[in-house]
Amino acid sequence: MIRDRVLNTQVTGVTLTQTPMRQLLAGKAFPEATADRLLPELTQDEISQILALNLGRDGILDLINDEIVGVEVLQSWTLSESLFQRGAIEATVAEKYPGARLEFGSWLTLDFLTRPMSSTPAQAGIRTALLGTLWLMVITIAVAFPIGVGAAIYLEEYAGDTRLNRIVETNIRNLAGVPSIIYGLLGLAVFVRALSDITGGRSVLAAGLTMALLVLPVIIINAQEAIRAVPSSLREASYGLGATQWQTIWNTVLPAAMPGILTGTILASSRAIGETAPLIVVGASTLIFLDPTGPTSMFTALPIQIYDWTKRPDPQFRDIAAATIVVLLAILLSLNAFAIILRQRFKKKLQG
Repeated sequence: MIRDRVLNTQVTGVTLTQTPMRQLLAGKAFPEATADRLLPELTQDEISQILALNLGRDGILDLINDEIVGVEVLQSWTLSESLFQRGAIEATVAEKYPGARLEFGSWLTLDFLTRPMSSTPAQAGIRTALLGTLWLMVITIAVAFPIGVGAAIYLEEYAGDTRLNRIVETNIRNLAGVPSIIYGLLGLAVFVRALSDITGGRSVLAAGLTMALLVLPVIIINAQEAIRAVPSSLREASYGLGATQWQTIWNTVLPAAMPGILTGTILASSRAIGETAPLIVVGASTLIFLDPTGPTSMFTALPIQIYDWTKRPDPQFRDIAAATIVVLLAILLSLNAFAIILRQRFKKKLQG
């Protein structure tokens, strides 16, 4: 419970049980009397004090709801069954669950979006997964966009038609088709293990860098196509006015190519949001109660929650997994629509 509710970093069982509380809870509140003791040596009262000092009133209420009060959902039915087979459902409840309360409701509610993860389906939410997905998007785009656009500019505007450059472009196109699990293994070897002192190991930063590698070839290819589509007459006009090559690229080529570049970047990010395999490999958590607060935080994401809930035996977890799928689809459709709108606005601005 200390690891899940208080700590916000990836901690092994050995570290959890063999590290003095002063080091284990660095930056957290704890009774001074427990500073030099190990977690297994603490009494229940002392653990309760640590939870109370760090969770606050709302966190304690969530803990009580999850572990003690939590409402148990005995059985659920689909929307069509609820609308057209109401009598049969009531008969089933009266026979199998005497004394239970029958309610008409939906798993997909505002509370479902704003509640943290829970081990009880009725209390579970996807806030932590949503924030983890947002962190992944920010890191992925922040890393992949400048590198991808810079590489595309070099390949299209500076690199000559040499054998080496043709090999590089061919390999970039091949990398765009590599299975995502391969990028996950690469991220595990490089970002999680080799660069653990920088990334924090199995953290949202390591996952974001891995996803940046995944979408980088796609961004480069889309940016190349967008730059290549800029009419050569625009470049010639810029050179005719005395502009240098870089001034031409910055002031003429990039603004004209930006609709295609941004559209490709957003679509590539949409692909990253829906990936599960690389995140599992680099260590995304399936049961985490704390929101990610920084690049080195433990994290989960929407695809990971869907994967975890669908393989649980409790049918109610599959119901909330279906609700999470709807949320993920809504995010993906919104990103695609945003890409189209952005492209059209840039086109109108350039034409105007």
